Amino acid sequence: MAQINVAELFKQTRRKLKMNWVAGLNGGSNTLTSETVAKPSLALIGHLNFVHPNRVQVLGCAEMDYLRNLDTNDATTAIKNLFSTDLAVVIVANGEEVPASLLNAANHQNTPLFTSPLRSPELMDILNHYLAHAVAESLSLHGVFMEVQGFGVLIKGEAAIGKSELALELISRGHRIIADDIVDFFRISPERVEGRCPTLLQDFLEVRGLGVLNIRALFGDNSVKPTKPLDLIIQLEMASKQEPQLLDRLNVKTQHEEVLGVKIPKIKIPIAAGRNIAVLVEVAIRNHVLLLRGINATKQLMQRQQREMKKSTKTE
Repeated sequence: MAQINVAELFKQTRRKLKMNWVAGLNGGSNTLTSETVAKPSLALIGHLNFVHPNRVQVLGCAEMDYLRNLDTNDATTAIKNLFSTDLAVVIVANGEEVPASLLNAANHQNTPLFTSPLRSPELMDILNHYLAHAVAESLSLHGVFMEVQGFGVLIKGEAAIGKSELALELISRGHRIIADDIVDFFRISPERVEGRCPTLLQDFLEVRGLGVLNIRALFGDNSVKPTKPLDLIIQLEMASKQEPQLLDRLNVKTQHEEVLGVKIPKIKIPIAAGRNIAVLVEVAIRNHVLLLRGINATKQLMQRQQREMKKSTKTE
């Protein structure tokens, strides 16, 4: 599982969450390894086994009201209980006033303390969504990742087989590119893998003979997309290297490839002179949509053939 430190969390979310970093300035390197954002209510009364380390802890109205209703010694003890666990960061929500004892404890433990005017449920919802992406299991694959007819399609194949030229053709036909050459994939849910472009390569496509192209500048903002779930893999293969007797011309069996433990449908397209690969990719995706709806042309043909064979048998 990926990790993110508190300083990066603050940098990425401070504007949206209107956060201020008020204490624990030396704890920016604390790592977050879980997407779970918790409210440590029970920790304040000493139930420390309910607080998990390396997570975001949010103090809302209930927690701050509880601290305010304690006398000085009890409040100090409650805050000491909270900070005795390995907290990554504490966020005081709802614009609540932060007591000096909480500020002192954060500074003493080098635990970052943020404040935000947002209500705790809204704040936790945004942070949960952000962290689910930030700490998701990840993998980098070679290929071109595109949005074609609304589907996230990873185009794979050997070097110099024509992946980038195919991508350029698809872009010119109105489809969008996410990443060329290297694609970072993140498992953001048990059955969903999302592809993103490394920051360094965003908007760029390398085509042999033309060099590096800025797709956004050439085709406009609508030609690129930052992220997309992976729906389909298209494998390009040279037809000359395939053995004709091994080809499944009817494509009866659906192929799959695992990416981060998720099975992704896969289609192999032979490359040969005169074949319009962009059209084949578009049609392959249209056919994939039909398969998802339960419409299988191969099975329809086989069923029709069987009916004709039965008719022929009856007439004999």
